Amino acid sequence: MGNREDLLAGARRCLEEKGWARTTVRDIAAASGGVSMAAIGYHFGSREALLNAALIDAIDEWGTRVGRTLASFGTEGATPAERYEAMWDRIIESFSTHRALWLASIEAVTQAEHSEELRRYLAGGQAQGRRGLAAVLCGVEDDAVGDDTARTLGAVQMALLSGLMTQWLTDADQAPTGADVVAGLRALAGVVGPGRP
Repeated sequence: MGNREDLLAGARRCLEEKGWARTTVRDIAAASGGVSMAAIGYHFGSREALLNAALIDAIDEWGTRVGRTLASFGTEGATPAERYEAMWDRIIESFSTHRALWLASIEAVTQAEHSEELRRYLAGGQAQGRRGLAAVLCGVEDDAVGDDTARTLGAVQMALLSGLMTQWLTDADQAPTGADVVAGLRALAGVVGPGRP
């Protein structure tokens, strides 16, 4: 690898081990195998730009892994509710197995306040996520999902995903299971009632 790639890999390790706020230029240089601190400015312009690039890399990997998880959630012979519960159980399991990636996604949201480039990237990722989640639930390809379905069904699934992730990362013992999600949605359906004719 060249210095640029070494710096990205080092920054990624630092994000996973220390987080954004506690990562220094010196930390990145050390984690990059001794690449000089000046190389950060040369290749990326600033510590923040390098960390943004590393976060985007981490989130791309996270999105790929979540996509694989969702694509494999079908359970032969199960009811739609059982398949939905199984999907959430797999996602919840990934909070443990890929904790650093989930934490990086939360950190990216707070850093986007200071980076228009990162904010645009995350907004595009959310749009893809809404459409992708709706596609999984509808059993169709992403491009077959209409805008209204992405904005409603997809957005609600994204909200559930973000909320479950936050609950699990702060208190895994009390966080909901897939069965709890299904039970909660059934209770919520009773509160909001049927839609207008």
